[in-house]
Amino acid sequence: MQDIKFPVTFEFKISTLANDFTAKDSSGKPIAYVRQKMFKLKEDISIFNDDSKSKLNYKIKADKWLDFSTAYSFYDDKDNEFGKVVRKGWKSLWNAHYEIIDQHQKQQYIINEKNPLIKVLDSLIGEVPVLSFFTGYLFNPTYLVKNTSGKTIVELKKLKSFFGKNFEVSKVGELDSDDDDRVMLALMMFVLLERRRG
Repeated sequence: MQDIKFPVTFEFKISTLANDFTAKDSSGKPIAYVRQKMFKLKEDISIFNDDSKSKLNYKIKADKWLDFSTAYSFYDDKDNEFGKVVRKGWKSLWNAHYEIIDQHQKQQYIINEKNPLIKVLDSLIGEVPVLSFFTGYLFNPTYLVKNTSGKTIVELKKLKSFFGKNFEVSKVGELDSDDDDRVMLALMMFVLLERRRG
């Protein structure tokens, strides 16, 4: 996923039981097909080149059993680990808080919600029958990827849609080309986890 043409959209399939989505660049070309294995006690995510699933490019695996603060490691097609994203349990209760770690086990970026209140309203209204169909149009949380200096590099926004099935990733700052894969994989895992939470 080097030299990504932003913005990138994540488009979920709502016609299947699996939690799958396609990532497309600004030209509409697929850059990844993300497949989450169902009924697994530990997260097991496969990232293919496209929905034909002809080539497996990456894997994301939970470092330990599902719990309140799990790390999700990134592996390339040769099974080499090159980073991870870690969900910080207590910090993520009201405001999503994830850390992107590089291959040297050093924190590179943080993912946070821009406005935590939007997410709370989205979750609350989503529990109300009938109204839940409209939350995808009323509340659209935005998440920020910041570097260690606190500068926003990438923005992830839930787009207006029924069932909240589409997200958009935009680059708003300078991103090292070596970090493209790590940041994009972290956001893919983040979307799978946060979408499940509401």
